[in-house]
Amino acid sequence: MDLLRIIVAILLPPLGVFLQVGFDKHFWLNILLTLLGYIPGIVHAVWVIAKK
Repeated sequence: MDLLRIIVAILLPPLGVFLQVGFDKHFWLNILLTLLGYIPGIVHAVWVIAKK
């Protein structure tokens, strides 16, 4: 299941984080990072998925 979440996180980082933690502070942070730059959003999403 984590592999699927990581693939989703590469395509749509906020969706990958949402599938892992829901509407948590990490979700909102990931939206901000994705808006500031797509790569930081991906890195954060993969980190959140790998951490939990």
